[in-house]
Amino acid sequence: MLLVIDIGNTNITVGVYDDEKLAFTARIATDLGKTGDQYAIDLMGIFSLYACDIARLDGAIVSSVSPAVTSPVCQAVRKVVHLTPMIVGPGMKTGLHIAINDPAELGADLLAVSVAAFNKYPLPNAVCDLGTASTISVVDKDGKMIGGIIYPGIRTSLMALVNNAALLPEIGYEAPKRVVGRNTIESMQSGLILGAASLLDGMLDRIEEELGMPLTAIATGGFSGEVVRNCKRQFVHDDNLVLEGLRILYHKNKKS
Repeated sequence: MLLVIDIGNTNITVGVYDDEKLAFTARIATDLGKTGDQYAIDLMGIFSLYACDIARLDGAIVSSVSPAVTSPVCQAVRKVVHLTPMIVGPGMKTGLHIAINDPAELGADLLAVSVAAFNKYPLPNAVCDLGTASTISVVDKDGKMIGGIIYPGIRTSLMALVNNAALLPEIGYEAPKRVVGRNTIESMQSGLILGAASLLDGMLDRIEEELGMPLTAIATGGFSGEVVRNCKRQFVHDDNLVLEGLRILYHKNKKS
């Protein structure tokens, strides 16, 4: 079995694969102040909750966009399952042509979702990963990862608005019943959710114009469900795309 861990800015997603089947996933909060021992306790709790036989784990891989958290999480993996995890980074075999200016700049999460999308979905495709930072990663018809788009995520945008506008409240992440809000909360929900949906629709239209052909749109990430429900175009929704990418990367790079 394979342990896969994706360290994000807000949450750490933990999954276990039994061959190619994802046995379970769990999330814990990303905390810059936690030690390796504290993350080890979190991992032990997850394995206990899902009745995972850690003796069957024979591999582990970690991707991270939070360098300060990478080391304590890897320490936790070594303490709990007695494995040194593979860390996603430059120089890995991907099976994907990384065609950006400097491939070493490509984030681990963007690499993982691009590898998964290349292996699972028709080309060209674009992965829309809606988390703390929202990203769109594009793989062209020839299987080249040609680049992408990065912009503030839903929660990041809301917190910036609330923290800089004294009279605006923190709201839930639901779409309103109408585009034109009748009160402050409806108006903010419209801008936040429907605005994000319109941004996705518009950016994907522009990408298709640049590529000169239609593409497969794939949505993932914590805020993707509510946003893509309000988009005009059709999406494939894949909550575990980054974990699937990690599984593929591990098997491409493990030593025989």
